[in-house]
Amino acid sequence: MNIHEYQAKELCREFGINVSNGALALSADEAVEVAKKLGGNVWAVKAQIHAGGRGLGGGVKIAKNLDEVKKYANQILGMTLVTKQTGPKGKLVRKIYIEQGCNIKKEFYVSLTFNRAKEQIGLIASASGGMGIEEVDKNLIKTLNIDPQIGLKAFHAYEVGDFLGFDKDLNNKFYKFLNGLYKLYIATDANLVEINPMVLTAEDEFFALDAKMGFDDAALFRHENIATMRDLDEEESSEVEAKQYGLSYVKLDGDIGCMVNGAGLAMGTMDTITYCGGKSANFLDVGGGASAETVAKAFEIILRDKNVKSIFVNIFGGIVRCDRIAKGILEATKLTKVEIPVVVRLDGTNAKEAIELLKEANIENIYSAHDLEEGAKLAVKLVNGEK
Repeated sequence: MNIHEYQAKELCREFGINVSNGALALSADEAVEVAKKLGGNVWAVKAQIHAGGRGLGGGVKIAKNLDEVKKYANQILGMTLVTKQTGPKGKLVRKIYIEQGCNIKKEFYVSLTFNRAKEQIGLIASASGGMGIEEVDKNLIKTLNIDPQIGLKAFHAYEVGDFLGFDKDLNNKFYKFLNGLYKLYIATDANLVEINPMVLTAEDEFFALDAKMGFDDAALFRHENIATMRDLDEEESSEVEAKQYGLSYVKLDGDIGCMVNGAGLAMGTMDTITYCGGKSANFLDVGGGASAETVAKAFEIILRDKNVKSIFVNIFGGIVRCDRIAKGILEATKLTKVEIPVVVRLDGTNAKEAIELLKEANIENIYSAHDLEEGAKLAVKLVNGEK
């Protein structure tokens, strides 16, 4: 689960990490009132969406008077902000964050994330802050892996600080800043804490000028305060609906809908579709305990995606019986008009009974496949109007 910048900065404050004073606003008039309360003569007006690159997309403006605060708030609120991370459709800006300006001397990048290959916590830093880390020369990036059983130590911070060009005094301040980030990362079960930019002010203090955070969904039951920060408006509505029915669904940008049981088989199915020249429209794992009702709901969610031109159902019956899947498909055809071809490959528990159910239904758009590759090839052909 991801959260907004203003929420991430609330957590930063709790862990002693320097952030500028700021507050949320939902209208231009409210933005002006917030700026007045904050005081000062320079404010940042920031779009709040779950994506980076907001500044380049026009979602961050620096206002030097209250008239500019109102002007920029009106420009940003209600805009569809397009960045590299939002994709071409962009995201609608529903709220903005008004923040006091600070005296920036230098910008840096620093983040903590989990390195699965090393089974350690990856610390990434660069003196080229304020831009996507993917765009920075590799020679300007320092990566350090931290053993979670040992935790962050001063020598970690000093090694990174030396790379960033800090003297002794700044290294000590950087260690304090980094230690707060590490404690936040561990205590909240985060999978990403990214500060971009971390700024050094004219007063030689480190501040988190922006903050991006993501958390392990499976650990949210331990963090009610973070779970309440979830913004469903920022999530794909079909993914939210799928979760309510116990379905693991991720929307992608292809045109072949996939319905599979088991994450490994789902990934194998998607790889095979790609190998056969197609592109998957989604990842969808109906799970081991799928009922006819949940399968019907899965079908309904896939069909709602207007990009989908064919559907490939690939089920290996073990815990979930194939006849349940077949009944779910038939139930879906009653609830929703299926106007696109559906390729079904069923194997395992009650596969023969399931195939008979589908044959007896005699539905025009449903095609049968004997194995994975045959099914994937047929789904690709049907997208292209071939049979």
